[in-house]
Formats: sequence, structure tokens, C-alpha cells
Amino acid sequence: MAKMIFINLPVADVAKSTAFYEALGLTKNEQFSGAHASSLMWTDTITIMVLDKAFYATLTPKQIVDARTFSQILVALGLDSRAEVDTLTEAAIAAGGREAHEPEDQGFMYSRAFEDLDGHGFGPFHMDMGALEAMQQQLQTEAA
Repeated sequence: MAKMIFINLPVADVAKSTAFYEALGLTKNEQFSGAHASSLMWTDTITIMVLDKAFYATLTPKQIVDARTFSQILVALGLDSRAEVDTLTEAAIAAGGREAHEPEDQGFMYSRAFEDLDGHGFGPFHMDMGALEAMQQQLQTEAA
């Protein structure tokens, strides 16, 4: 079996959260979805599980935080291009999410940030390794 990552998120409304993530291009896995949870596949090995808060509470003895007030996790999503970063962020906003900050361009890395319907934070980014190497070479040349 391949190594897999399941990101479990407590949500107020499973159906609305499912629609939000489907609008971002994730695919619902009906085999692991029901009234209290949806399994939404980002890739073959990365799945976002949206769980109603009562069901989520059965998985941990800890208090469930309000992600609109407290930050518990930020999920960085590596993408193949700046355009994909923009497309995903715009889809999140159109589906009811909130842009968390303006786009950031560091030359070699471009990123944006959004929150889902419950305030969980995501940071799609694109890293241009060629630009990073060029920047590192320039810094080495200047230091010599």
C-alpha cells in the first residue's frame, strides 16, 4: 500500500463543505463518505476528510477549536504553476471561502492563501526551482 495522508477537518456542515471542496476539483470518495463525513481526494495519496464536529469529537479527547479564531494547522499545497495557484484560490473564493492574504511573489516562489467555510487555512504555492538556483548562484557570486 502506498503511503497516504488524510487531513481530518471538523466542519459545521458536511454537505456544504463537500460542495466547497468539490468546487476546488477534489473528488468525493463515496466508499468512505456518509451523513457525518466526506472523503475528498486531492490526489491518489492525499485525502481531505470533512467530519461533522460530533463525529470528529469521537477521534480526540481534546477540545475542538474554532478555526476562524484559532489556527491549528495550515496546509500548504504545492502546484505546478502560478496559474494553478491563482485558479485554485479563485475557485475557493467563488465557492464561499475567504482569501487570507494578498498574493506573495518572492521571485522563486509564488503563493496565495485562503480559508475554507470553517476557517481552515490553505496555502497554494508554486516554487520555480530554476529561479531558486539562479538566485542562490547570484548570492554566492556576490558573496565571493
